[in-house]
Amino acid sequence: MVLALPGTISFDLATPIEVLGRVRLPDGRPGYRVLVCGSEPVVDAGPLRLAVDHGLDALAGAETIVVPGRYDPSAPVPGAALDALRAAAHAGVRIASICVGAFTLAAAGLLDGRRATTHWAAAARLAAAFPAVRVDPEVLYVDTGQIVTSAGATAGVDMCLHLVRRDHGAAVAADAARRAVAPLHRDGGQAQFIVRPGGHAAPAGLGSVLQWLEAHADEPLTLADVAARAGLSVRTLNRRFHEETGRTPMQWVTGVRIRRAQELLERTDHGVDRICHLVGFASPAHFRAQFKRLSGVSPQAYRSTFRARPRAVPEDSGRP
Repeated sequence: MVLALPGTISFDLATPIEVLGRVRLPDGRPGYRVLVCGSEPVVDAGPLRLAVDHGLDALAGAETIVVPGRYDPSAPVPGAALDALRAAAHAGVRIASICVGAFTLAAAGLLDGRRATTHWAAAARLAAAFPAVRVDPEVLYVDTGQIVTSAGATAGVDMCLHLVRRDHGAAVAADAARRAVAPLHRDGGQAQFIVRPGGHAAPAGLGSVLQWLEAHADEPLTLADVAARAGLSVRTLNRRFHEETGRTPMQWVTGVRIRRAQELLERTDHGVDRICHLVGFASPAHFRAQFKRLSGVSPQAYRSTFRARPRAVPEDSGRP
């Protein structure tokens, strides 16, 4: 069941309809019966208006409820929708959100005390609005069992494919990935977020420093080195970094190094220890720990997943 609320993001709404709705079991039967219900008979979705066939009472019969994001995640959620979600959760229904749909789950109290994610640009906002939620902005999705949350945009596809694998196994999920023309990269615990620290700061801010770090992250940099390059005291540098990026300088450097390591794992046959030194880590053990912390998996697991490329296979094959 996909829940359409006022202001629903149409892309998020379409994702579970298309991905789950096209799942086929080995015997050809549909893997899911996907329905859309709404808090109103007609719901606005940005430039669209959607007529839905089912009301909130349909949630009571769902096995899985998917809650898309809304263009204004801070807008009040209809009370009847919150009550219906709480009742479904109490009954043991699996509930998933896409993008800023996590705000709706949080408003219903379903994320209190749980780890959850949302679109990276809204993560700080979610954490501030709902301090009882343990927001993790560096993953594509979080599965805590009954509650599943995904990051923004196409991360909803990753989450839906994960649900398919969880429900029907790897072979059906691989077929679903082919139908969606999407790689089956990040299922299960492999919530792999490709760290993308980029030079988005304004020219008057840290933009030039961030660009310099991109070019020199493989060097044995210290906090003092970065401060000297920026022409700032260490204290001021830390403050400015936090204001403009939400990270410390060395967290940013680590992010650049891990992103580069991901690229090398995908594109080369270099050993993990060699990649460790190529990207600027002095200790392979520290590199492996930081890689798993940011990517969710070990370097070898990441390589075994991302080095797999689609190739011509029989239609009944269980592998992409």
